[in-house]
Amino acid sequence: MMERPAAGERAVLVQLDFGQMDLADQLEEVRLLVESAGGIVAAEVTGRRQAPDPKTYAGKGKVDEVAAMIAATQSDLVVFNHELSPAQQRNLERELKCRVVDRTSLILDIFALRAASAEGKLQVELAQLEHLSTRLVRGWTHLERQRGGIGMRGPGETQLETDRRLLGKRVKLLKERLAKLARQRHVQRKARTRGNMLTVSLVGYTNAGKSTLFNALTRAGVYAANQLFATLDTTSRKLWIEGAGNVVISDTVGFIRDLPHALVDAFHATLEVATDADLLLHVVDSASHARDEQITEVNKVLAEIGADQVEQVIVWNKIDLTEASPGVDRGEYGNIARVRLSARTGEGLEHLRETVAEYARAKAEARQKAIEEAEREFLDDYIN
Repeated sequence: MMERPAAGERAVLVQLDFGQMDLADQLEEVRLLVESAGGIVAAEVTGRRQAPDPKTYAGKGKVDEVAAMIAATQSDLVVFNHELSPAQQRNLERELKCRVVDRTSLILDIFALRAASAEGKLQVELAQLEHLSTRLVRGWTHLERQRGGIGMRGPGETQLETDRRLLGKRVKLLKERLAKLARQRHVQRKARTRGNMLTVSLVGYTNAGKSTLFNALTRAGVYAANQLFATLDTTSRKLWIEGAGNVVISDTVGFIRDLPHALVDAFHATLEVATDADLLLHVVDSASHARDEQITEVNKVLAEIGADQVEQVIVWNKIDLTEASPGVDRGEYGNIARVRLSARTGEGLEHLRETVAEYARAKAEARQKAIEEAEREFLDDYIN
């Protein structure tokens, strides 16, 4: 398991420009990531490159600049808002003489910090171990050949092989436990939806306001904060909506650009609540400059988990920060495609309730038509 940064650690951020259009938004996001991990941003180092340096990712001149910034700010670690190879991370730590954390490790660390339920902790540990396994393969080649000598003689197994074997056993155990929990959740979900209630899942980019909206609708008291990944564990509640009756609504973990594949895999069972939903409410921070890119990133992850075929309504949240008016926008076929509201103030929530009611009525009508069609086919077969 990776060592979590101590609270209040001072960090130097490194963000390199390879021709991205949204560099300022990426820098702001990594600041929030570091703060969400309990760190303090002491300095930022930026630079433009054509391609990453194979040895240190940033190149010698930029590494020297980072070293000077570490000394000037008395920082404890360096955070690269990029994915580093094990060799690059090791070379950087050797040059800078301090810990170096890349984007993937930082996100995994925040997940470890936030995990509250037993299942959430198992999922995070699995993701961390699967990330670590890549470091064992590429990063510890100096242990590949067993050395002899006093104190080094022993079983015919190198340290690397021992670590791989132990890590593999732990990964297998975690997967078995998570599979058992997934089966239990599937049974619970079937029991909740047996009455043909509409099932709704809130999805969206991290810090878009999903948990605030969930609380506004259900008064569930789910933890909500201006932090990235404030919510990890899926929470479901039954909600009465006028004109629709009871619906089941679920709050899910937020997504982020370049979300580590190990996390997507580990949280796949938790995210099934989105795959199995009748309707996705895609919550968007309408006040963010990067909202279009964030919508794209969320849809990428939804496609990865197989939820891209589920009907989706965009929830244009935080209109209190943009002075937009509450309301709904309909698509070309007359269905509600977007709802404008503020989860924080409650403005526009009635439009969202009516949207859910409209989809619930449509589901009930479709079900009734299917029953009538089945009955007609039965009668036709019986008569003929």
